[in-house]
Amino acid sequence: MRILYFEQFFFTDQVILAVKVSSPALSASIMSSETPPSRMTYGNYLQLEELLSLQSGPEGHEPSPSNHEMHFIVVHQAFELWFKQINRELEEALKLLNVELVDEKKIPVIVSHLERCSEIFRLLASQWKVMETLSPQDFLAFRDRLGTSSGFESWQMRTLEMLLGLESEQRIGGMDPMVHNRKLHSEGKLSDSVMENMIRIDNLPSLNDVLQNWLARTPVNGVSGDIKVMQDFAEGHINSMAEHGESVIAHMVKIGHGTEETIRPRIESGISGARDFLLPNGKVVPSRAGLLFIESYRELPLLSWPRRLIDTVVDLEQAMLLFRSHHARMVERMIGRRMGTGGSSGVDYLDMTLKYRIFTDLWAVRTMLVKRESLNDPLNSDFYSYSAEN
Repeated sequence: MRILYFEQFFFTDQVILAVKVSSPALSASIMSSETPPSRMTYGNYLQLEELLSLQSGPEGHEPSPSNHEMHFIVVHQAFELWFKQINRELEEALKLLNVELVDEKKIPVIVSHLERCSEIFRLLASQWKVMETLSPQDFLAFRDRLGTSSGFESWQMRTLEMLLGLESEQRIGGMDPMVHNRKLHSEGKLSDSVMENMIRIDNLPSLNDVLQNWLARTPVNGVSGDIKVMQDFAEGHINSMAEHGESVIAHMVKIGHGTEETIRPRIESGISGARDFLLPNGKVVPSRAGLLFIESYRELPLLSWPRRLIDTVVDLEQAMLLFRSHHARMVERMIGRRMGTGGSSGVDYLDMTLKYRIFTDLWAVRTMLVKRESLNDPLNSDFYSYSAEN
């Protein structure tokens, strides 16, 4: 029996397949330069020729881009490719979470989609460093060729913000991307398909919306959808905060970090804030009660993946904030405080976008957490254990 030995050597730009054979005919066949017409190649699969022909700028863009302008184009096209993937991941996550009863087995899948988005944003934040290899003078040499184009016109960045749940009212000056892009569409500067996709996404519930609905269905103390149970839990937690606050006051006074008169108002302000958060007008907010329950009893087995999902969403928003921050600092390093190409205030505008927060409840709840030993044990704790039958 003859044995064929195959070895693969992977390099950064090629794969070499070394073949040891005892049959000259077989060797000649394998090494033949002819390939079947149907064979898929790397270039065909990725449509490389088409992709690599798209860096010359729009039609009539003369003269051809310099090396520095080419660099600028490539970096921003890479951003847009990654934005495309983030939009896809967010829509996949939304499909799984936007149902009346979320299958527990699907939560790890949702987490996986969102974790990929976080890692892409971290990659994009570091990609601004590549842009910083462009000196201010290098950029100014071709900046006028950008005309009035603006990063705000990145419709993929706007759609991913919409999918996450950033409302127009939250935007600086109430800038509505749908209004701006409808104007571009009416002027023939945006295709029908792009506009239709933006309208479709604008009509979808956001990740923040479906997350709030999901949290509102959290079984609190073993019971789902019972407002009284949620109300009792929220009031009980506020009482635990007050009791814990007394021990904090006593400890701080004892070690000389203030007097009761200076410390107590701060503790009571935190308790008052928790009451406003959980029980505005005296009525419990189900989604916030569910969120607090998950965060307070993270050790319960049945809450492990819901907790992981919450942490993943927080991580995603943090990664997005990091991306925005690196963008602002890169622009300041490049053009200082001058006006942006689209007429915005440039860096000042980008710095203001750092205030954008979508998942505010997920951040706010951390202010009112109490150490586990200061909390009452949850009722019906067996409900949250894994059953051998499952």
